[in-house]
Amino acid sequence: MLEIACFNVPSAIAAAEAGGDRIELCADYAVGGVTPSHDALAELRKATTKPINVMIRPRPGDFVYTTLQFYQMQLDILNFKPTASGFVFGILDAENRVDEARNRELVKMTGGLPCTFHRAFDSVPDQGEAVESLIRCGFTSVLTSGGEADAVSGAAHVARLQKDFGDRITFILGGGVRSTNVAALRQQTKAPWYHSAAITQPGEMVDKDEVSRLRSVLESE
Repeated sequence: MLEIACFNVPSAIAAAEAGGDRIELCADYAVGGVTPSHDALAELRKATTKPINVMIRPRPGDFVYTTLQFYQMQLDILNFKPTASGFVFGILDAENRVDEARNRELVKMTGGLPCTFHRAFDSVPDQGEAVESLIRCGFTSVLTSGGEADAVSGAAHVARLQKDFGDRITFILGGGVRSTNVAALRQQTKAPWYHSAAITQPGEMVDKDEVSRLRSVLESE
């Protein structure tokens, strides 16, 4: 299955048309993605019936948030909930471990919509411990490059996570996933989902042909 991270509405529409199974809607590719506007989700929802998971990230940088920033995340979930298909977020504590109390509260606020813990996971000191925390919080999936800089470097780690926990939580492999490497990554990790921005040129516009190529490779496996 293929998830495309999109940073503007035209990209998201193109990705859905080219074969993305799900859209992760964000803003500001240059900083790694933050919460998009409510208008962007409303516009996109009119254009596609594909699932749209909304990133909830109040600022770039680390994943340790102030009380005010946490309140903003709560407010954004409440505002997006009527239209979103699911949510993508992640909160760590000062030791870079999963902040169970805050994450559990946000998961509960979604009213049962599926929640993905994003690549904040790649900053945790103990991935096994973190997965157990995410399961307790109620996350349905985790986006990861295995704690490494990219999916190719972390594929062996993700393969172990998939083997140990794949029957309890869904792993989404991300971080430099391209049509040129996704077949090998799938063979190595056995992950059920693959995540790519499919951006091949300067800027933040999705390459529709790259989405089609990713779709084609995954369908041929």
